[in-house]
Amino acid sequence: MLVSSEFDEIRPYYDEEVPEIMTRLLADPVFTRVLQNLYVDDAKIKEVRDSMRETRNIETFQLRFMVPFLEGILKSSTRGLTIGGLEHLEKDQSYLFISNHRDIVLDSALLNVEMYKFGYKSTEIAIGSNLLVYQWIEDLSRINRSFIVKRNIPVRQMLESSNLLSAYIRQTITNNGNSIWIAQREGRSKDGLDLTSPALLKMLNMSNKQEFVQGFEELRIVPMSIAYEIEPCGNEKVAELLKRQADPDFHKSERDDLLSMVSGLKNQKGRIQIQFGAPISQSALESLSKEESTNDRLKRLADYIDKQIYTNYRLFPNNYIAYDLYYNCNKYIDQYTIEEQRLFIELTHQRLKLVNEDREEAMELWLKMYSTPVFSFENRNQHNPE
Repeated sequence: MLVSSEFDEIRPYYDEEVPEIMTRLLADPVFTRVLQNLYVDDAKIKEVRDSMRETRNIETFQLRFMVPFLEGILKSSTRGLTIGGLEHLEKDQSYLFISNHRDIVLDSALLNVEMYKFGYKSTEIAIGSNLLVYQWIEDLSRINRSFIVKRNIPVRQMLESSNLLSAYIRQTITNNGNSIWIAQREGRSKDGLDLTSPALLKMLNMSNKQEFVQGFEELRIVPMSIAYEIEPCGNEKVAELLKRQADPDFHKSERDDLLSMVSGLKNQKGRIQIQFGAPISQSALESLSKEESTNDRLKRLADYIDKQIYTNYRLFPNNYIAYDLYYNCNKYIDQYTIEEQRLFIELTHQRLKLVNEDREEAMELWLKMYSTPVFSFENRNQHNPE
């Protein structure tokens, strides 16, 4: 692996840094309280702390702590996780997974559990600096192969940061042999609409020293879809959308993001599906690069990625039920049972009780969040190139 100090501010930690990070985590009083909340039994806490002191590399940390923790989350709060499209991936190859984004922690964390299970190397994960509100969160993230995407910084610094990030991603994939997961846009989708930001692709292109096609081809982009039967933090997403409608200047607090992280881990999520599309080929890139301006090319590439995400997104009965309720029709009545409809309506009322806002508006946003993936699938060819 190529090691360069220019990426020290954003890169994941190296193996040789692990003992120091373990010491810092164990000395952190806030992290100590986190352990107390996770493991009520004092003997178990001591066992975990002793094991952390003995941990000397990232792989050991992930196998000892993160894999069992996430498997526990899957067991306690889901009806199972399935993965498809692995036939598109080679185990000795590195890729850039551009994914839709539903949950702050789980989208990428569950990907890594599955990659490990099927014999692939774990993937490096892009995480926004706005989520790293405590040192222990940054340490846990970077020891789990996360790299930092800086948010909320001045425009001049943003340009420098974007150049650095672009260079890091390209070097990681082309020279270091590691794959990367990055969300298709900043922030989670809260309305069910999965759209790739051309600004993300513009950032990736900053480090391109070749022609448009060759530069994106070497990144080996794989569109990835993740679908949850029950939306993670669904009621919180509705509450946030209502606040933004009432106040366009509304901004979430650090506490809001932390609560969303915890809710996403604890709440029931039903079934989960991760699906990989095929890597974007040279011929596809050539067909997208006929536009004269780079901005137009990037927009067409974003549309192409969206089409793959819509096509591969698994639609559950809840999505079809919400569509029929939202549009007041029976178009997809053959895709669900009366019992599934009853359970979804029951879930809807349970979750919306937690939203202290106008019930009718909240209901509309809730149904739209679930029904939009169906609408996107129906219209995936409307504005997208073949």
